[in-house]
Amino acid sequence: MSQRRANPHGSMLPNDEVMPYSDDETDDELDESEESEEEEQEEAPDHPPEDTARAPEIGWKVKVNDRAYHQLPEFQKKVFLCIKKSRYSGNAIKTYKYNAFTFLPLNLYEQFKRVANIYFLALLILQIIPEISTLPWYTTLIPLVIVLGITAIKDLVDDLARHRMDKEVNNRKCDVLLDGRFKETKWMDIQVGDIVRIKKNEFIPADILLLSSSNPNSLCYVETAELDGETNLKFRMGLRATDERLQEENQLARFDALIECEEPNNRLDKFTGMMLWDDERYPLELDNMLLRGCKVRNTDYSHGVVIFAGADTKIMRNGGKTRFKRTKIDELMNYMVYTIFALLILVAAGLAIGHTFWYEQIGSKAWYLNDGKSYDASYRGFLSFWGYIIVLNTMVPISLYVSVEVIRLGQSKFINWDLQMYYAEKDTPAKARTTTLNEQLGQIQYIFSDKTGTLTQNIMQFKKCTIAGRSYGEPTTKEGVKLEKIKPVDWGWNNLADKKFDFVDHLLVELIKSKKDKDALEFFKLLSLCHTVMVENNDGELVYQAASPDEGALVTAARNFGYVFLSRTQDTITISEMGHEKTYEMLGLLDFNSDRKRMSIILKFPDGRIRLYCKGADTVIYERLSPNSRHRDTTQTALDLFANETLRTLCLCYKDISVSEFEAWSRKHKEAQVVMVNREEALDRVYEEIEKDLMLIGATAIEDKLQEGVPETISKLAKANIKIWVLTGDKKETAENIGYSCSLLTDDMQIHYGEDVNTKLRTRQEKRRNEPPSSFRPGKKKPAELFFPGSGKNALIITGGWLNEILCEQKKKRRRLRLRRLGKRQTPSNPQDPMNDWEKEMRQIDFVDMACECEAVICCRVTPKQKANVVSLVKKYKKAVTLSIGDGANDVNMIKTADIGVGISGQEGMQAVMSSDYAFAQFRYLQRLLLVHGRWSYIRMCKFLRFFFFKNFAFTLIHFWYSFFSGYSSQVAYEDWFITLYNLAYSSLPVLLVGLLDQDVNDRLSLKFPKLYLPGQQGLLFNYKKFFISLFHGIFVSLTLFFIPYGAFLQTMGQDGEAPSDYQSFAVVTASSLIFTVNLQISLDTSYWTFVSCFAVLGSIAIYFGVMFDIHSAGIHVIFPSVFTFTGAASNALRQPYLWLTIILTVGISLLPVVCIQFLHKTIWPSVGDKVQRNRRKYEMQLEEEEKKTKPSAFQRGRASRRSAYAFSHTPGYANLISSGQSIRRRTTTHGGNQDGRPPARRRADNI
Repeated sequence: MSQRRANPHGSMLPNDEVMPYSDDETDDELDESEESEEEEQEEAPDHPPEDTARAPEIGWKVKVNDRAYHQLPEFQKKVFLCIKKSRYSGNAIKTYKYNAFTFLPLNLYEQFKRVANIYFLALLILQIIPEISTLPWYTTLIPLVIVLGITAIKDLVDDLARHRMDKEVNNRKCDVLLDGRFKETKWMDIQVGDIVRIKKNEFIPADILLLSSSNPNSLCYVETAELDGETNLKFRMGLRATDERLQEENQLARFDALIECEEPNNRLDKFTGMMLWDDERYPLELDNMLLRGCKVRNTDYSHGVVIFAGADTKIMRNGGKTRFKRTKIDELMNYMVYTIFALLILVAAGLAIGHTFWYEQIGSKAWYLNDGKSYDASYRGFLSFWGYIIVLNTMVPISLYVSVEVIRLGQSKFINWDLQMYYAEKDTPAKARTTTLNEQLGQIQYIFSDKTGTLTQNIMQFKKCTIAGRSYGEPTTKEGVKLEKIKPVDWGWNNLADKKFDFVDHLLVELIKSKKDKDALEFFKLLSLCHTVMVENNDGELVYQAASPDEGALVTAARNFGYVFLSRTQDTITISEMGHEKTYEMLGLLDFNSDRKRMSIILKFPDGRIRLYCKGADTVIYERLSPNSRHRDTTQTALDLFANETLRTLCLCYKDISVSEFEAWSRKHKEAQVVMVNREEALDRVYEEIEKDLMLIGATAIEDKLQEGVPETISKLAKANIKIWVLTGDKKETAENIGYSCSLLTDDMQIHYGEDVNTKLRTRQEKRRNEPPSSFRPGKKKPAELFFPGSGKNALIITGGWLNEILCEQKKKRRRLRLRRLGKRQTPSNPQDPMNDWEKEMRQIDFVDMACECEAVICCRVTPKQKANVVSLVKKYKKAVTLSIGDGANDVNMIKTADIGVGISGQEGMQAVMSSDYAFAQFRYLQRLLLVHGRWSYIRMCKFLRFFFFKNFAFTLIHFWYSFFSGYSSQVAYEDWFITLYNLAYSSLPVLLVGLLDQDVNDRLSLKFPKLYLPGQQGLLFNYKKFFISLFHGIFVSLTLFFIPYGAFLQTMGQDGEAPSDYQSFAVVTASSLIFTVNLQISLDTSYWTFVSCFAVLGSIAIYFGVMFDIHSAGIHVIFPSVFTFTGAASNALRQPYLWLTIILTVGISLLPVVCIQFLHKTIWPSVGDKVQRNRRKYEMQLEEEEKKTKPSAFQRGRASRRSAYAFSHTPGYANLISSGQSIRRRTTTHGGNQDGRPPARRRADNI
């Protein structure tokens, strides 16, 4: 459950600093929370119930070093009929779909789930029946086999890649304790209950309970980049009992504890369990767990027991369901195929009825039409119906689906080959991991982005500071003269400096070196002492490990300015002050947390003085400053400037404390430390007493480095009418600060927070309840009233707790338990809460409407589940095309939920990439993916589909006109081989190349004019209107192609006195006119001409004539007399000039309306693309001039109002660890020989 806080009026509100969970709790946990909720209602609001109401029931049991235990019947579950298997998953993961035996049947089954393939199979069966077959069976079989084969090969290639990835992960090696010895074992062979040994820099193979490690007190440092994208280290710690008794191999082999814990779930922030060992019970929590996907750092080795393996691990549970994604064009195309099929049935039925009447009145009376069959007119009409279904089936040709697959494959390859999306620093190219979604990239309306590692680099850098009212950090000389050209400081004078640290103000360095400015010296002394950083000495090189990258940046800055943090013990801290080593006694460490927004350290100096150093947010420090503190106003001005540059600020101050004052405070502190109820609140009150009357020294300004090009990318996407929402687990201040840094938030925006949003939604809900029921009739949609009337810009910043509050998220399991307990729906205790599912749905719609009115939305402190829920809400209620982009395992659910998922590959791990549809290394490549590749793909696919439908309507409907002159007898108007090859060879290549290569403007102009993206969002280039235009265009062309040659053949005499007006000559002339028309039509629609395009058009016409003359030759007729029956038809017809004139006239009349309409559109009603094309040269010259101009050195923005730039890490530091001495005290036990080859235990009180 999310923690809640009381507002001044006593009601319980969500805690902005806590990350809630919506429905991931286990049943026992929910039972407990139900009871505590009931107690809450009985007790006063200011006396919350204790969590220890009753022990939860545990359902997961693990016996260490006993594989047979987990195969017992009580742990078996039924999988199919009487077949059972263990409920404990193996550690092998499986993401592939097929194996050698299931590939063919499963793939065919999946392909025949596509309606079109079933349709073509049914046609093939019909063509085998002699009574109704009007075309040879091979005209359908050959294309169908080609389609199924190409799709199967593509699916096989994709699945082989998944096999390789699974094999690589499953075959990783790890040391497992088997038969009393550690043996190298594959990950896939690890089982629940096994003891494993993980070495430094190795990935953790399963969810493991830490038993012991090479560090003091079994500390283990892990990097969680695969889980949350954060590269700063977290620590985990083994139990004291296991640390002291399970170091050696033989001790581990005898370990036989029984572990009982929660069922597998997807909560990354929680674990509860209990270990029973030697009749003692030990509580287990998340700090004792090493989760799969993390990497062990700064720890030579760790021992642990596997609790969850494979699919049961938290990282796999967070993956969410893999959804089959389809584009909007796919859905539209399916509906259009249904429309064509309906038209086909209507036309075939009409022609069949026509044949019935024709046979009754004419056919049955004409002796020369007698076929020797005694069928009546109705039965002949029935056969004619099926015959026309076969003849007219080319309105939906098989080659359409083959061509679409080929185009999508080509577009994916273009993304992979794009050098402008290649990140050379990490040798990472862009990767299209799917071939089915490319055109959807041109229709994106909402982008949901993670923050850490996606927008930012998760690298903090000390940029500026203000000391005693004077600001530093601009490029200056040693004398303080400003430099135009940046010259980095040379740290050669400091042997302990971090050479990677960049600073450009030489004046500050000179002041430190001269030791003249006492305030500057005190400033960096504070930074070197007031922190919870740990240090490790690796071969003379200092390596800092911080709980947050902010702290690491500040301590590194002090290090470079001569104040080097060297080591610490439980009660001392040692630094080097300008080369002189000094040790200070640490009397108290008041750690940072999200409520205090500050941290302090109380030190006893070597000369006996006691001083408190404090650093924190300006909003809390200024309230606690002494009236005698100097430089308040000048520091405030500097803070405003730093906020203007979106730097993250902390104020630094100190206070001298007398011995008597400290002793009195220390007594109160010790009393607060042993309070059993509300200990943290008691400690905070004691901290308040000492943290007052502070003297201000100055302030630091840290840059949370954005990835290169993030503000420009967001600005460009916003101009393309794409809305960007940031969904992050970070706290509110940090997320807001980054919002300003990346231009998502601006100073002219009115920001609305959770409480304000909740009030507006409840007001709307009350208003709706007070309206008469008649206004909410089903199907009646009222126009939505705006939440933010007016022309001002608005932004929404909302935390996970408020999100649950606003959306009235009730846990599914809790609801089930309630219904089970009460047998009915429980009435909400709060009258403002929704009373039914309809009201809850309306509340969600209101929230989505409100958020969509805003220019920017930031959701912070949200869980992976909540990220996916937000995406689902926008998809559900806005019917919008969504894209999610992230870099960690906590983004996987969101990536899978969105229509398009993009993974950022790089230092943050590959979990998001493995679940994504597209992957690249930098956020800035997103603008090229959408505005260039996405837009081109959409335009190409739309143009391809429009033309494909047109050319097939024009081709097929000639049979319809011909039927009026053939007694509706389902006789074809062309030769059989022309019908077979028309979509495969004669007209496929030009339209295929348009689908692959066409572009209205080049990539640079696509990026310069983001408005070109709008037609895709609005679906203007392919919809039912465009479909019917293609249909009517095809009807017009088919009329022209049939009736002009028909009129020319009606009463014709050739030059040699022969009449060429036979059926075969007519078929040749009609087919030749059709080939010329469709190939010249695609030429008119081609915007981007290349040699290949020109060759395709001319080549298709040449192929048609070459093949036609071959299959009409006498030689092939002699070999296959029954298959090739048009002997000499082409040479006989095409030697007549009269028929060539007929072809020219037919083609000219077919194309003339199109030329006229295109001319009018481009001159009178030009689109944005037409205007850009018309002025292409001018815009390209402008681009070249812009590139020559120098870019501004840094991103700046103006401010009209003051806001705090404080944005410190949300993670508490290592204060408890340091104060307890657990990370640094000497081991109390010594161990025997080094049997397992591990390093000896450390003998001295060193760091980490």
